[in-house]
Amino acid sequence: MENTPLYSIPAKYRKIENLHIVFWLIKDMCWAMLWKPLGLVMIVPTVSVAVLITWQTRKLKAELYHNLAVLFWIIANCYWMVTEFLALPDETRYYAAVPFSIGIVIIAAYYIRVLPAEKTEAMANAG
Repeated sequence: MENTPLYSIPAKYRKIENLHIVFWLIKDMCWAMLWKPLGLVMIVPTVSVAVLITWQTRKLKAELYHNLAVLFWIIANCYWMVTEFLALPDETRYYAAVPFSIGIVIIAAYYIRVLPAEKTEAMANAG
């Protein structure tokens, strides 16, 4: 048997994450089907649950960084959808790159700075 540590998440958090997937899928289906009113309404629960998930996992650095990146991904995704629904000029959708980029920076910060520091600390505490 492996000595790999188990990672578990509380059931109530898992249910919220699963609900978030449902909201996100409905929002994106509305986008694809051009169901504008429902798509715009679905922004609120999709972003709200992403914020809730991020808040709930704030004490676990790996989860916090990844959930922040997902939150910015959803914000970018919602903005892009709105630009298409409102028939804004094509150039305006490129501003979605801002929150997408913030998400990339957050993930990069985690893997370049936070994770190596945690590994170094764990090795120091083990030895």
